[in-house]
Amino acid sequence: MELDNVVAQIEDAFGDTPPFTSADLASSDRDVLLRVFGDEGYQVYLQDQVNRQIIRDYLTNAMMLGFLPEQELFAIQAMLGSQESRASLSLHMLMNSVEQASELVANGGPPPLTPLEPDPGSPPHIRLIQS
Repeated sequence: MELDNVVAQIEDAFGDTPPFTSADLASSDRDVLLRVFGDEGYQVYLQDQVNRQIIRDYLTNAMMLGFLPEQELFAIQAMLGSQESRASLSLHMLMNSVEQASELVANGGPPPLTPLEPDPGSPPHIRLIQS
């Protein structure tokens, strides 16, 4: 099975996207929205907002469940100042459980993101587990 097909199946399962607004939009309004939301700057902004939400939820859960002491939260807050660090942190948080939250402080943050460069002809790194 190809990853693109898996993503397409998940997207199809979501069903229709809820309407952006309940009001009818004039053609000029739609043009403005397409210009704003289609802009690369908006996409960067939107991704950063998603990263912020992931970090916020992860840290809140880790603290509420007792896996992250308040003094360690202050150390992590120092890591949140740039888009790149937020991207790295949110990816790390998506891939790790809240039980591992204090490791972020112990390790000085997540490891830096580096592009994957698979060898030509190498097998895929993703292994699907058959149920």
